[in-house]
Amino acid sequence: MEPLTWTGSLAILNPLFVGAWAFLIVAFVVSSVVSAFSVERAISAGASAPTRISAASWASLGVTAGLALVALVTFAYLIGGIALQDPQQKGILGILATRFLPVWLALAATFALSLTFKRRLGLYGKLFDSTIGMAGFAIVMFWVFTAIFGAMDLIVTHDPLAQLSGMKNAVPGSAVTQEGVYPYYLLGGDNLARDVFSRMVKGAWVVVRIAPFATLFAFMVGITLGLPAAYYGGKLDTFLTFLANLILAFPVILLFYLLVTPEIVQTGLPTYMAAVLFLLPIVFVAVLIHSRHFTDLRKDAIYLTIALAIGLWLYLGIAWDADPLGIIDFPPNLLVVFVSVVFVNAPTVFRIVRGLALDIKTRDYVAAAQTRGEGPWYIMLWEILPNARGPLIVDFCLRIGYTTILLGTLGFFGLGLSPESPDWGSTINDGRKLLSIYPHPALAPALALMSLVLGLNLLADGLREESLRD
Repeated sequence: MEPLTWTGSLAILNPLFVGAWAFLIVAFVVSSVVSAFSVERAISAGASAPTRISAASWASLGVTAGLALVALVTFAYLIGGIALQDPQQKGILGILATRFLPVWLALAATFALSLTFKRRLGLYGKLFDSTIGMAGFAIVMFWVFTAIFGAMDLIVTHDPLAQLSGMKNAVPGSAVTQEGVYPYYLLGGDNLARDVFSRMVKGAWVVVRIAPFATLFAFMVGITLGLPAAYYGGKLDTFLTFLANLILAFPVILLFYLLVTPEIVQTGLPTYMAAVLFLLPIVFVAVLIHSRHFTDLRKDAIYLTIALAIGLWLYLGIAWDADPLGIIDFPPNLLVVFVSVVFVNAPTVFRIVRGLALDIKTRDYVAAAQTRGEGPWYIMLWEILPNARGPLIVDFCLRIGYTTILLGTLGFFGLGLSPESPDWGSTINDGRKLLSIYPHPALAPALALMSLVLGLNLLADGLREESLRD
């Protein structure tokens, strides 16, 4: 079989694609120059500024038109690639568009439902009033759906650990000589003859499985300790703040490295840390429920029983790898990375929550709740915490991005995850050895990592923008 080209029969769109990008770049440069010039003239000329503002508006419209052209041509690539049948005609981009078809459908359904019911979805719904927020959300959900469908083997073309003869450092689109497997390495092969595309897709599952949930656990730990420290103050606040500052005194990367080194792992310290840290989310949920429903004993008992049963099941499966149902599979090396993320991020979350709570506890509605005779934990969790949700949600998105970078850095240095793991950091490290000759094995996971972090940052910006409007 002949190797695939990047665009196949869709090469007729290449001049349009290049032209659209050229127009966008020129429009962006012109818009930047005109905007800066118009601001300077407006300051110096006062009332004569409107004509310059009009020029800046036209330049901004040109940028919007350029973005629309790029999006339109990209959409044409996707539709054409999905519609064509012959792989040689589809090209690499067309086949990739077809492989990601479940992701496109899931994204379309998510956006359609979200836009339809956005006025009923609170802050999440308001996110769709922000162009930046929607762009970030689309990028993040692309990788989330890619991870989910990749784990179900609906996207990958090969086993990410399989080594095929003759495919070492194969260029993108190379034909596979062996029978009974997918006939192409879409994004080429690495230095161990493994499929780069399949490893990139499977690597998304590693990130999605660790980064959001580890960050969520860190937030539960930080909130559980930060709220009482701010509300009660005194010696409790002094002690917890001292512990947080003590941990934060270490450089984050260095502390992360120390926790995942084999010497520390062999002492069993990460397991003991997990045993302590992972109890706090259970305490958080239990107190959250009890403080809300303590006046209704029947409902309180039912909700607490369900929450504690699920929490203890997760606790046994994650912290001790002793799931009685055999459903949770949490390898020791994954636990080490997970608990390290929680331990490193929790002090920062603690300080953010403490700072917000110190301000909010002086508000009138908190004094009103105290006057009504509400308990301290009810006030902390149902009066103070909801009013701090905006900054916390924004920080949550940003912290997932930081965690993603940390995971990539650990994988790059061969720490934490297993050596054959398809995580993006390990794949970049494998590809860097021959980067000057064969850049594609490292380029694909690097772009994936960059795009996910970019999407999380854009999503955080959109959430911040909408939360400030509340």
